[in-house]
Order: sequence, then C-alpha cells, then structure tokens
Amino acid sequence: MQEDKKACILLGYSGHAYVVAEAYLLSGGHLDGYADRVKNIRNPFALEYAGSERDDVFPFWKEGNNFILGVGDNKLRHDLGNFVRENGGNCLTVIHPASSISSMSIIGSGSFMARNVAVNPLCEIGNDVILNTSCSIDHECRIESGAHIAPGAVLAGNVIIGKRSFIGANSVIKQGVIIGEDVVIGAGSVVLNDIPSNTIVVGNPAKILNHTK
Repeated sequence: MQEDKKACILLGYSGHAYVVAEAYLLSGGHLDGYADRVKNIRNPFALEYAGSERDDVFPFWKEGNNFILGVGDNKLRHDLGNFVRENGGNCLTVIHPASSISSMSIIGSGSFMARNVAVNPLCEIGNDVILNTSCSIDHECRIESGAHIAPGAVLAGNVIIGKRSFIGANSVIKQGVIIGEDVVIGAGSVVLNDIPSNTIVVGNPAKILNHTK
C-alpha cells in the first residue's frame, strides 16, 4: 500500500461500498486500500486493509489524502464525511461514467452518483449524498447533506430534500414539495404534499405512518 500525498482510501467495505468502488475505478480512479472496523474476508477488489479510520495510529490522516465514503446508512455516512473533513482529508465525489449530470448543477463533497442517474440543470446536491441507480432529479431541486435518493426514484422540479432523509426506491415526489430532515419515504410512494421532519411516510398518495422523534 502506497502512503503518498494522494493516497485514496475507501471507507467501509461491503454492500454499498462495492458499488461506489466499481464506479470510481470505472471513472479512472485508483484505490490504495480500504478502512473498516475489521479486516473483511470478502475482498472483491483485492484491496489492502488500512485498519480503522478511528484508530489512533491510522496512517492516512494528513493533508492531501483522499477518501471515498462507502457507507449506506445516512447518519453514519454524514458523520463519517464530517470526521474526514475535520481530520484534513478530502472526501471525493464519485460519479459513475454512465450517469448524466448537468454542468449547471452544484455537487458537494463525498457524494455518489450511481449508474444511469440523471440530474438536470440548477440543482444543488449537498455533501455525502447518495443518488442511487437510475434515479431522476429534475431542474432546481435541492438535496441537502446526508440524504439518499434510492434506485428509480423521481424528483420533479423544485423539490427540496432535507438532511439525512431517505427517498425509497421508485417513489415519486411532486414538483415543489418540501421534505424535511430525517424523513423516510417508503418504496413506491407518491408524495404530493410537504412532509415534516422526523416522519415515516408510505403509500399512494403518501401518508404519515409514524413519527421517529
């Protein structure tokens, strides 16, 4: 494992991390290893184990090193991204080469755009966001840090998604709707009205199922 100024370490190494790693390698990037709580038996990309990023002796906390967030859980991923930035690391944004992202949109650090994602003009994507396979983000949407838009979800224009919220697979969010923070939208839901923070929402039309706080 090379420990140079521009080492690139994958944080997390299961499920979602495999998808992010493949996209990054397909886009021409390189990985110098992975960090996780323990060394994984499964190693599909033949990466060297770098230890845990929380270890006191973790050797990659120095200016200029790059990190890729491979964690699917919204809160854990967002906290991890902030931890990397606080320790002087760079959180790379990974964009799959088969995605289509408008050059007129803004994307924060540590985010991931998966295969066949479409992002139209004048969108704002925060830090540590996942735009998963084949989701569609129309014009002037704002997706705040730590959110996850699951496969096949559709956001019409001018939608706002709050921090750490999860928009389930194949759900549809009507134009102009505002989704609060820490919201869970169930798969296949059709959201026609604003949704307050800390709620679980399901159905067509979507209704509040539960409050998380």
